[in-house]
Amino acid sequence: MGSIAFLLQAAGPAAMGAPFAYITNQGSHDVSVIDLAAQRVVATAAVGASPAGVVAAGARGEVYVANAAAHTVTVIDMLTQQPRGSFAAGQGAVGLDASADGRRLFVADWFGQRLRVYDTAGRAQIAQVPLGRAPAGVAALPDGSAAWVAERDEDRVALVDVATQAVLARIGVGTHPFALLLDTPRQRLYVLNVESDDLSVIDTASRRVIATRPTGRAPYGAALADGGRLLYVTNQHADSVSVFDAQTLALRTTLEGFGYPEGVAAHGEWVYVVNWMDDSVSVLDAASGRRLADIPVGRNPRGFGAFIAAPLISPTP
Repeated sequence: MGSIAFLLQAAGPAAMGAPFAYITNQGSHDVSVIDLAAQRVVATAAVGASPAGVVAAGARGEVYVANAAAHTVTVIDMLTQQPRGSFAAGQGAVGLDASADGRRLFVADWFGQRLRVYDTAGRAQIAQVPLGRAPAGVAALPDGSAAWVAERDEDRVALVDVATQAVLARIGVGTHPFALLLDTPRQRLYVLNVESDDLSVIDTASRRVIATRPTGRAPYGAALADGGRLLYVTNQHADSVSVFDAQTLALRTTLEGFGYPEGVAAHGEWVYVVNWMDDSVSVLDAASGRRLADIPVGRNPRGFGAFIAAPLISPTP
C-alpha cells in the first residue's frame, strides 16, 4: 500500500477527483464503496438480498445494484454513498448496464428470460424483450438505443433494439456465455464463455465472430486497461487473470494467486480485481499486472459489471 500512497501524494489535487468503486457483496448483502484516491473503503451501503450485478452511472450520479434473490434493483446516491431506494425488476436481475447519459438502465432478468429497460429518472419500465434461457451479462450501446445480452444457456448473444422491442440479431459463441464487454473504438464485443473456457470476439459491424481465444477456467469478468491497450480477463476456477493484447488478441501473460476472481474494472494506471473467496479487491498496476495492494471488502464480493465511476458534482462557481 505504501507505493500507492506515494503515487497519490505525488499526484496532488488531481487525485481528489478520482472516482469510486462499488463492490457488490453477495454474502453480506451490501456494497463496499472504495475511494480510489485513498484506496480504502469509505462507506458500506445496505442493499437487497444477494447483490451481484452493478453499474455506476456517473452521468446521473447513481449506482444501480441487482439484488438477485430479492428481484429488485437498489439505487445508491453517489454523493452520499447511501441507498435512495429500490424498485422491482423481474424475477431475478443479474447483469446490468446503462446508457452513457445514464437515462436508461438495462436489466437481464435471469428467470424471467427477458431484457428489461428502465427510465432511470422515473424508475419506470419502458421496454421488455423476451430472450432465451438464463440471460446474464449486458452491454448497452452508448446511446442506449440497443444492447447486447448473453443468452447463457443458449450459447449465443442477442442484440436487442429498444424502440421496436425486438431482437435484431443472434450470434452463436462458446459454451455458456456470461459476461460481455463492448469495445466501441474497435467495434468489438468480447464474450466470456464460462464452460468452454474461452473468449469469443465479435465484430459488431458485421455481427460475426472474428476470433476465439483460450482463457483460464471459467472466465467471468473483463476490462480494458492501460489506455485500452490491454484486456484483462478473470478466471474464477483457475484463481488467475489472463492479460491479452487488446489489438492483436495475443495472450501477454497469466497472473496467478487470486481468490476465485470475479469482477474486474480499470481506472487510470490501476486495475481492480474482485476476489470472491478472499473478501478483497486486488489493486494491480495496469501496464505490468504487478500486484500493489489488497483492499478488504464485504463477504463474497462479486462486482459483476462496470463498478467504477466518478460522482456527479455541480461545477464550482
